[in-house]
Amino acid sequence: MTTLALVLGAVLAVACVVWVARPFLREPEPADDRLDELDDAGRERAALAEERDRALATLKELEFDHRTGTVSDEDYRALVGPLRRQAAHALRALELAGGGEEAARPGRRRLPRRRARV
Repeated sequence: MTTLALVLGAVLAVACVVWVARPFLREPEPADDRLDELDDAGRERAALAEERDRALATLKELEFDHRTGTVSDEDYRALVGPLRRQAAHALRALELAGGGEEAARPGRRRLPRRRARV
């Protein structure tokens, strides 16, 4: 009789664990897995953001290579200027396209930064 009770208890325990774990074992069904379609302005902002990210990543890589000695001082000076201009141009274009806070509110004043208390 005790063996039967142990078997029934084990079966009940397994059934409870399966019942509780059931939501975690199923694949979630998304309502809609398509991305929102961007309008022309959104596509332009995305392209400008990609250009900005590429320029900044290339600049970071160039600076790393210069610090490690892979790129000479002469090559670094020749390459860093155009890369910085490209990054600045992409940042300005993104801001003008509405990707920045300042472009959204041109009349907004900047508040001075607070000094840290010592």
